[in-house]
Amino acid sequence: MAGSVALTATGCGSGGGASRTGDVTLTMVASDHGDLEGNNPTQEYWDEVVASFEERNPGIKVKVSVHAPGKAEQKVAEMVGNDRAPDLAQIESFAGHAAAGRLYRADDVLSIPVQADFVSALSTAGELRRVRYAMPFTADIQLLFYNRALFSEAGLDPEKPPRTWEELKQAAVALKAVGVDVPYGLPLGSEEAPTEAMTWMLGNGGGYTGDGGMYAINAPANVEAMGWLRDELVDQGLTTSNPAVTNRQGLFNLFTGGHVGMLNGDLSLMRQADRKKTDYGTAPLPGRDGLSDTTTGSAGWMLAFRREGNREAVAAFLDHVYDVENQFAFADRYHTLPVTVSASERMRGDKRHKRMRPYLDQLGAAEFFPTNKVSWAKVSREIGLYVGQSVLADGDPTAVLGTLQRTAEEEEEAARDL
Repeated sequence: MAGSVALTATGCGSGGGASRTGDVTLTMVASDHGDLEGNNPTQEYWDEVVASFEERNPGIKVKVSVHAPGKAEQKVAEMVGNDRAPDLAQIESFAGHAAAGRLYRADDVLSIPVQADFVSALSTAGELRRVRYAMPFTADIQLLFYNRALFSEAGLDPEKPPRTWEELKQAAVALKAVGVDVPYGLPLGSEEAPTEAMTWMLGNGGGYTGDGGMYAINAPANVEAMGWLRDELVDQGLTTSNPAVTNRQGLFNLFTGGHVGMLNGDLSLMRQADRKKTDYGTAPLPGRDGLSDTTTGSAGWMLAFRREGNREAVAAFLDHVYDVENQFAFADRYHTLPVTVSASERMRGDKRHKRMRPYLDQLGAAEFFPTNKVSWAKVSREIGLYVGQSVLADGDPTAVLGTLQRTAEEEEEAARDL
């Protein structure tokens, strides 16, 4: 911090400029959302946002450093460990920082109009013990992607993607019959298993948590979903030979190269498929007996760390960050879903983003990881390591999910003691 600050903005955020009676410098760590080739780095976006903010708020300086997503988390942890926490962080997890009392409540640093503007599905996703600490900044969901050319080759109608698990299986059988290398891509390796497994569980009415937000990893619906994958897809040779070591990006590469018939994917796959000019379609996720009522959502968070004298400056900057122009500009540039209603409506009305409308429609029904649990970081890591074993030929979904449930309960109990 560079001195004290006196602002016309308040903690409930009028968004006004800074007084010249005292200057402040905010530090921020952000995650990079550029593409895999290093194009369109996110540093450029933040430099533009900071420049326009500082022009309107001459008493506040903001220094943003951008890192690869995992590295951003590590950078924040390192700064916290050195007792030099940043003022702001745009990262993927928040519960540990919130539980340790490091963060402002969202209503301490966000204006009421901004709080009211968040998409409803995200309005409570950043809560810990029913208090919102994490502010949504990016959002994404899973949809079914399918190769239209391969569908035609297999005698399938590209305008009628599968709506049920049985229809998906039959489409995979048809794709295999014409020599498609991977009829359905099932990434249950450590990189993507938590997302893929949850997506199938949701399609059967399950999920990682149940009533009261308690872990329910071994719920009957989840065991049944993993058993169906084992018996109906993996054992039939309709996936890669070992989904437990198959990661998402490898399948994305195969899909854009025309070697995968169907898989679940997010907006990053859309970007990659567009660059490779893949002939693909997207559709809502099939469920056990019909289209799934929901989908797996993911979010990136904005955190405001408590530091003496920084609250009003943080509030002023966040009002600027969540302005509709800046929110839409980020989603437009980096192909994410806006987290505010105002920016979502602008995207929906923009003809350039016609293909985003199914994602915007589905976001309201999305289910998110239980990132509000301090234990989730360790539990998700365990899911990534082991859930894929449940779908192998000799896999036992009841045993695997039972072990994961016990681990989750132990980690949750340990987290309560922190």
